[in-house]
Amino acid sequence: MYEVLIGCDVFVGVNKGNVLTVENVRRIANGPVILAMANPTPEIMPAEAKRRGAAVAGASRSDFSNQVNNVLAFPGIFRGALDCQAEQITCQAEQITELMKIAAAHSLADVVLDPTPERVLPETLDRSVAPRVAAEIVEAYERKVVSGLPFMASGRIDVVGFVVREEVLR
Repeated sequence: MYEVLIGCDVFVGVNKGNVLTVENVRRIANGPVILAMANPTPEIMPAEAKRRGAAVAGASRSDFSNQVNNVLAFPGIFRGALDCQAEQITCQAEQITELMKIAAAHSLADVVLDPTPERVLPETLDRSVAPRVAAEIVEAYERKVVSGLPFMASGRIDVVGFVVREEVLR
């Protein structure tokens, strides 16, 4: 892992706690974004990452700013899938398409109107997030339908492991 850090701009950790050292942060490009998401102990504590030059630092824990949590994306992706009339919602992770993830990411970025190093992501309890993500999913779906390209793999979308019959979606 340590060799790939040299010169990188973004570190997204999904490893284990305390594996990113101060020396590792020094190898990363100037002013990197570090999202240390191991739980309960991040790869490096955000405050330590910031002291060592990170422009933005976040973690998956609620006691840090820039909390990275799937609750920001998945309720909206689920709602958007329902609004797009997905035939099934299954346990197969490949059913969430890259387009859906990108649409969710754009929506999350748009929620924070004046980003700062301490706030590049919306708060996890911000009630405006899920409807905005859902709307962006629907817009992306409509753009794909108009272009004739597939949006959902096999008409299925994986979100939370439920199978939803078509009549429930209407």
